[in-house]
Amino acid sequence: MNPLGVTHLDHCSVVVTDVAKARAFYGGVLGLREIPAPKEFDFVAVWYDLGGTYLHLLLKPHPDTVSPRHFCLHVADAAAARAVLRAKGVPIDETVTIAAADRFFVRDPDGNRIELLQWNRRYEPEADGRWAE
Repeated sequence: MNPLGVTHLDHCSVVVTDVAKARAFYGGVLGLREIPAPKEFDFVAVWYDLGGTYLHLLLKPHPDTVSPRHFCLHVADAAAARAVLRAKGVPIDETVTIAAADRFFVRDPDGNRIELLQWNRRYEPEADGRWAE
């Protein structure tokens, strides 16, 4: 048991510079469901419900630095997701294949990196993993 009682990842936040473009990408292209941000906020934040985990878009004047940092969206069918995104003109960045999953990356209009992943079977750390060196 962890001493803080951490149970799961609640949300992640990404910086966006254009709310309309971000909404078109996250709601229109990815098909995520927007929900209202807390009424107490005195800043622009766009929230998406991912089935009990949330994505927060925070409006800032400058984008984050482009990096390998990312968040991951689980999909039921990675091949179908690739096809949908390609049909919408979204560039796909293939990556290292791992035994238990089919996965790839895309970037939002501000360059934020997003992994889309389909688990083909349960990840088995003892068989599939290795410790960082």
